[in-house]
Amino acid sequence: MIYSVDVRIVAPVRDTEVTDRVADAVRNLFPNAEVAHESGRIVAEAHSLDHFSDLLHEQAILDTARREFGKRRTEDGFSFALKKQAAFRGVVNFAVGNPDELGDVEVHVAVREPTVEEFVDHIAPPTEDGRPVDPDRRRE
Repeated sequence: MIYSVDVRIVAPVRDTEVTDRVADAVRNLFPNAEVAHESGRIVAEAHSLDHFSDLLHEQAILDTARREFGKRRTEDGFSFALKKQAAFRGVVNFAVGNPDELGDVEVHVAVREPTVEEFVDHIAPPTEDGRPVDPDRRRE
């Protein structure tokens, strides 16, 4: 299946932070993103979430990811927020509750193909007993 998505990542850069370190935090989770420095923030664009999906699998947080994607889902895509400090370490940590004092990394995913649901299933498949469920088995 061909996936066509546009990913926009925005991370604030506080006065106490080094801009390049914030850019590195974004690249740690989204290595294929094209990163630009704007006034007071980093803005990045990507067209794949493959590495991010690998991290979700490695950290065994697929159910958490699916829950977070569903909270801010639209018919055209979904959004979620990540903790910047964890991203510095290459770790996915969804931001829930109050925003971090350094500001959260906001990720907006626009899905053109396939459907939003199919794309979410691709990057964070449903699980059974903590293991991804084979998509062919789910259709039975």
